[in-house]
Amino acid sequence: MMSESTQAWVAAGVRSVIGAHTQAQDAGRTDEIVALYTPDGVLELPGTEPLQGHDALRAAFKGWAPEKPQLHLVTNTVVTSAGEDEATATSDVAFLQRGESGWAVQVVGHYEDELTRVDGTWLLRRRKTTYQV
Repeated sequence: MMSESTQAWVAAGVRSVIGAHTQAQDAGRTDEIVALYTPDGVLELPGTEPLQGHDALRAAFKGWAPEKPQLHLVTNTVVTSAGEDEATATSDVAFLQRGESGWAVQVVGHYEDELTRVDGTWLLRRRKTTYQV
């Protein structure tokens, strides 16, 4: 059983990766996003084949670079399992874009993240995104 301080350290590391991903994605910093995944990292999105590996992730996120201001609001992150080198978390997300009439919610969804610690750094091994309709 992990100590409370280790659990807090794991939770802080997990939230830091999720936050860094969100900020880099909204700013269009593709290389920073890709660096947050393990080399064989996977991104699952509804209706598409999973993207696996840095090359596939880089191509996808480069194609999704923002053309107008956007913001992913990631909230309610819960670390659902935690070990010293492995963790899972779930989060809610709302995706907003700013258009001519101001900010508007485009998509609401959910992240299921699997993370692993590599050489002392937390990285995403898998992110599964689902959308709420």
